[in-house]
Amino acid sequence: MEWDKSNMKKLLAVVAFAVLLLVGLQNLPAVAGFFGFLLQLFFPFLLGLCIAFVINVPLRFVERLLFRQKQPSRIVKKLQRPVSLLVTLLLAAGVVFIVLFLILPEIGKTLQTVAALIPSFIDKTQAWVTELIAQHPEWAEWLTALEIDWNKLGSQAVEFLTDGTGVLLNSTFSMATSLFSGLVNFCLGFIFAIYVLMQKEKLGRQTKKVLYAYLPEKYADKAVSIGSLAYKTFSNFLSGQCLEACILGMLMFIALSIFRFPYALMISVLTAFTALIPIFGAIIGCVVGAFCIFIVNPMQALWFIILFQVVQQLEGNLIYPHVVGNSVNLPSMWVLVAVTVGGSLMGVAGMLLFIPLCSVLYAVFRETVGRRLKTRKVPAGKWGEESPPPPAAPIPAVPEKGPEEEDRP
Repeated sequence: MEWDKSNMKKLLAVVAFAVLLLVGLQNLPAVAGFFGFLLQLFFPFLLGLCIAFVINVPLRFVERLLFRQKQPSRIVKKLQRPVSLLVTLLLAAGVVFIVLFLILPEIGKTLQTVAALIPSFIDKTQAWVTELIAQHPEWAEWLTALEIDWNKLGSQAVEFLTDGTGVLLNSTFSMATSLFSGLVNFCLGFIFAIYVLMQKEKLGRQTKKVLYAYLPEKYADKAVSIGSLAYKTFSNFLSGQCLEACILGMLMFIALSIFRFPYALMISVLTAFTALIPIFGAIIGCVVGAFCIFIVNPMQALWFIILFQVVQQLEGNLIYPHVVGNSVNLPSMWVLVAVTVGGSLMGVAGMLLFIPLCSVLYAVFRETVGRRLKTRKVPAGKWGEESPPPPAAPIPAVPEKGPEEEDRP
């Protein structure tokens, strides 16, 4: 190897990276704290990028629907993005309002029913205890014979309430601070998302300029290609997830209506809304629905849980992998693996993130494998595809006998 200027730079870069890696491993808590501080500092803007990405999916549809002119005028071009964005936000707010309008009143009625049933439940419990003691008088004698230091119990109760009040106040203050901080971060992120959506084309061009300015051209091309693939995959995933939620809600409504369960519309809407969390999100709808039906008819609540599990298993194992898997070009098996691993590592956010992330990795890896097979000239028959059958050996032609040869013995 010739030690020219280019090779020296590469060697110095490798040595510098090794030194930084060693220092970082030796001071891992400080490095983790530094990155945590950066994450906290830029969290509103990262949240804004996520909000902008989600809103951009319906925004593109609304923009194509409202403005179909290939060569719009200057005024229409200026109003195109603000009007489309306003319509998209109004549609999203309308969907949320309808869902809350259908769910919250029914939950309120259920809680009122529970509150009305509490006095009768207490009376029934007292009557049951009295009857039980009457049937077993030895229990009453045993309770009477117990020696209880009421003063000590009272002092312990006062001490517990005093300590618990302090802990409750601290927890309440911490919860209020976290809630206020989360609200502020969401507002900042939402405003940042509006700015991003208003000038997304310009930001895209600037990002490409930076990539081509600081990276070799082939690496910049690869980065742009992977970014385009990731954008398309995440967009298709969001569309597929919304479609899957609508399918599950319709299945639940049909099943609940056929078997005449109460709160069919409310439970179906709640199930569809919570189904935006992949595979496991509809469990929230099951719990709330079972609780509401239990107040009306406890035995019917048991049948509801069984019916819900049947519909959930049918949708989760047959419909969901095919709908979402086809939308992100990821096989059904890997969809289930991505949801399971993502949920184990990062909870709900991991479930939402790992499916499109695995789809991007799957597409890049598949392209790399195909390119290497083509470069190494490996026959298709060796890695799975059936090779064409070998040509059959030619059958030797039998010479026909002439008339004179046929007469010979």
